[in-house]
Amino acid sequence: MRRPGWFSRTALVAAVALAAAGCGIRGTSVPVDAGGAPSRVSCKIPAEDTKPADPGAVQVAVYLVCTSTLTQVERTVPLTAPTAAPADRLRAARALLDELRRQPSPVEEEAGFSSAVPEDLKVNGPRAGDPAEALRLSIRPDELPSFALAQVVCTYGAAPALGRTHAAVLGGPGKEAPHRYDCSADVLSNPDIAQNAGWGDPLSETG
Repeated sequence: MRRPGWFSRTALVAAVALAAAGCGIRGTSVPVDAGGAPSRVSCKIPAEDTKPADPGAVQVAVYLVCTSTLTQVERTVPLTAPTAAPADRLRAARALLDELRRQPSPVEEEAGFSSAVPEDLKVNGPRAGDPAEALRLSIRPDELPSFALAQVVCTYGAAPALGRTHAAVLGGPGKEAPHRYDCSADVLSNPDIAQNAGWGDPLSETG
């Protein structure tokens, strides 16, 4: 004889199966493998992968995005003698921007790094009336993705060839005066701060 609870349990199982079918879920008698838990990225590059193999090359630091923050990564570029000449400053700025636009290497991607800097972004030197340290981007700074602007500012601010001022004086392609953007600890830990209207001090001084 079947016990009284048998019918109710059978009805419940049938109801659950119908509900699953109605939601497009195929019933299964085995556990579903939903995949492993997301692995944590290291945000670190092994030292042996950053050493320049070419004696005519040198390491430079650029800031890439990792876990929604900015982290410094060493890249290898051709060696040039750093000077304060405007042409050399612009050459250094362009070399650094090239690195920011470049797709992260497999080792960098495995460590969790990415770059938000647009591939078509370009940089030029100051115009007449701009401060001597100003750089003009082909896109207005406030129109760049917040992470991209923070990457550019902090990379330029850390570059010895650009004075290592922990800031960057940037303008766009238009007539607007350049602004000074500081690479603070807040910017490094929260690059979205670049969306705040208060970031970037207007400059009126001539170089």
